[in-house]
Amino acid sequence: MKPPVLLAALLLLPASVSSTPQPLAYSPQVPGTAQAALPALPAAAEDVGALVARLARPSWDWPLAPRPSVLRGFDPPPKPWLSGHRGVDLETAGPAAAVVSPAAGTVSFVGVVVDRPVITIDHGAGLRSSFEPVESPLTVGSTVTKGQVIGTALPGHCQAAGCIHWGVREDEEYVNPLQFVLDLRPSVLLPLHGSP
Repeated sequence: MKPPVLLAALLLLPASVSSTPQPLAYSPQVPGTAQAALPALPAAAEDVGALVARLARPSWDWPLAPRPSVLRGFDPPPKPWLSGHRGVDLETAGPAAAVVSPAAGTVSFVGVVVDRPVITIDHGAGLRSSFEPVESPLTVGSTVTKGQVIGTALPGHCQAAGCIHWGVREDEEYVNPLQFVLDLRPSVLLPLHGSP
């Protein structure tokens, strides 16, 4: 046997004699999303689909009811100092619509930024939601539950319709708020069972 082939055979030998299969752990690193520890992948193929569906399920609620239309989407600037749209504009159901917390958290800011009333909820794990223009009776440090009314939408943000601006930051980076309420993964078409 040639030395390189012999070396490769020796290096592969410990892996081939292991009798206990080790589970594979999947830890995605998707920019702009919260990272969480994931369980080991199941061995059965039919269980993998169930795991993926469970992990992809968004965990937050919409901050308005009924489910609002998105009037303007997330469009972050290529550089932090440039202009862009660091959140989404959601249409309100009418004047003085109730705004609710999309997830549990603690109020970290209530006040006026430039000329608009803003409320910010710290959801933990570096995630914070901000809503404007929203008037709120809550104070900094108030604990809120998922679905709890946190304030009232005021006019002035959108010209054509009543709306609120919803921004989400992960640490100091703005991320798309819709990823917490919608499954934004791309669709993948798989071959039919038994197809070549």
